[in-house]
Amino acid sequence: MKRVWGSVCVVLCLVLVTAACGTSGSAGEAIVIKAGIGLNEDHPQGQALNRFKEIVEEKSGGRIQVRPYFSAQLGDDLKMTEALQAGVQEVTIPSTSPLVGIVPEFGIFDLPFVFDEEEEADAVLDGALGQKILDKLPEHGLVGLTYWENGYRNLTNSRRPVKRAEDFRGLKIRTMQTDVHLDAFKALGSNPTPMPFSEVFTALESGTVDGQENPLATIVSNKFYEVQDYLSLTKHVYTPFVFLVSKSFWDRLSPEDQQLIREAAIEAGKYERELNRKVNAESLEELKKQGIKINEVSPEERERMKQIIQPVIEKYRKKLGEDLVSQLFEEVEKARNR
Repeated sequence: MKRVWGSVCVVLCLVLVTAACGTSGSAGEAIVIKAGIGLNEDHPQGQALNRFKEIVEEKSGGRIQVRPYFSAQLGDDLKMTEALQAGVQEVTIPSTSPLVGIVPEFGIFDLPFVFDEEEEADAVLDGALGQKILDKLPEHGLVGLTYWENGYRNLTNSRRPVKRAEDFRGLKIRTMQTDVHLDAFKALGSNPTPMPFSEVFTALESGTVDGQENPLATIVSNKFYEVQDYLSLTKHVYTPFVFLVSKSFWDRLSPEDQQLIREAAIEAGKYERELNRKVNAESLEELKKQGIKINEVSPEERERMKQIIQPVIEKYRKKLGEDLVSQLFEEVEKARNR
């Protein structure tokens, strides 16, 4: 009988310890945040996640611990987002594109050739429109704290340089699973092929696809130059990251801990944007050293590409909402004229 009661006591103690060291609670309680991303630790996003960890643990005196997971260890962006909704993971920082199936309004950031400069994107994302879309997340079990930067997407492929709109024709290009991306690449004559990011290198290596499109830092950190011959600086889409928190976790936090985590996410996000822009410039030089053939796309040719896909933009203006898309272009124009 003593042995039975002893076992019961051990189980009860474990439950109490788990509760005390769990992932939420009032101020003063120990908290563990499981934070996963799809990119590797060397990428600016990975370095910024480590910065977030440092800020949170320092400001909380070590009471709040952040456990980072890189390189899709916890699954791709969509799986990690679903894990947040289920309450089994606390933080992830996906691109906006995979979130379109949850909040369709995120699709405005998939519209091609919207932002000419990063500063225009900063103004929109950190302004009223960016917050308006973040405010739609809680009803889906998510809380959006701020935007980080993925950056301008550029095209690589193994067949030819893409200097003109016609050069897209016949290329099998890995894209994200978003309707805007798919329709835009189809309009340019290519064959868009969605697949999880973790499968891209192997698909390029095997010739399953001819090319892919991502920011320069991602192209370097994932060594796509080893299996690609051409880089075309198309800058066709600017993609943000969204710092997401599980709502079930967030709602159990004290207001003080919520503020600490929000401020840490914003501070780490500013660091990430600055680092990402620095690394993108360095990445271009690194790609030159690696021998990949690089070509610019002239402003005139980018304008031609934009005109070719204009019917796609008009289609999604109606799908995403006339008012929302108009607000986007109004805020971009306002930022452009500052």
